Amino acid sequence: MKTIQVCHYDAFSNVPNKGNPAGVVLDGENLNDEQMREVAEKVGFNETAFPLASDKADLRLRYFTPGHEINLCGHATIASIYALKTKGLLGDKTDLTIETKAGILPVKIAAMEKNQLYITMRQAAPEFREFKGSLPALAHSMGIEKEDMETDLPTLYGSTGTWTLLVPIKSLAACKRMKPDNKRFPDILQEMPRASVHPFCLETYDADAHMHARHFSSPFSGTVEDPVTGTASGVMGAYYARYIAQKPAAPLNLLIEQGQEIQRDGRVRVAVHGETIEITGNAVHVKDFEVAIRP
Repeated sequence: MKTIQVCHYDAFSNVPNKGNPAGVVLDGENLNDEQMREVAEKVGFNETAFPLASDKADLRLRYFTPGHEINLCGHATIASIYALKTKGLLGDKTDLTIETKAGILPVKIAAMEKNQLYITMRQAAPEFREFKGSLPALAHSMGIEKEDMETDLPTLYGSTGTWTLLVPIKSLAACKRMKPDNKRFPDILQEMPRASVHPFCLETYDADAHMHARHFSSPFSGTVEDPVTGTASGVMGAYYARYIAQKPAAPLNLLIEQGQEIQRDGRVRVAVHGETIEITGNAVHVKDFEVAIRP
């Protein structure tokens, strides 16, 4: 067996065991695709990231769920850049570019709020596609009723690098009752059977937050719920601008909360400037550990 060291960081929080856990593997250059996936499976987090050398950007990031590779992951990006910066592997660099399967994206590092490091990453331009499936079936797959859904707003697929189904919900109470049956999602999401499901509402626990959300994984990912989701928060900000604020002239700065229902409270800041979407978050180191994979 081959031993791989994994650094565990929690993103979108500065409190260990809150926010969203990510594995970061700093010596993954010699791992092949299946080995990276196996590492992610052994780690067991929603995503594990592998910072690699790039000939197109300052670095390349690859992201794996326990089941497969994905194009982009917000919280694992925040965790990876935080890890590299705090370990001195980025030197004095505060503006850099990352190569991802969603494109080459700029990242900024800033010290804010009591010298906490905050990382801002740009995401891919937002895209939306129509959902033609059954709203009652979708509601039941999340453990709620169609009456809990906010039908004055559209349920649709959105992406700023990773596709998810954005589902407006009326209340926090409905969000709290949710118990997803993830294996039912592919039959309901016939246009995009591998997409995740991202219910959200405008009622929040934090008076400063604009939106509250949960994020239910595609069953192909090998996980059930993502505690605090960077890419989905980004496209949710684009959704807010287009369908709730109705294309405001001024840039939007939103605060999104997630994770309260599973005791992983976290915050994502989202800036929407037309088609430009940026998310900002912090991170904290939790521990390092090892996993064993086949050589």
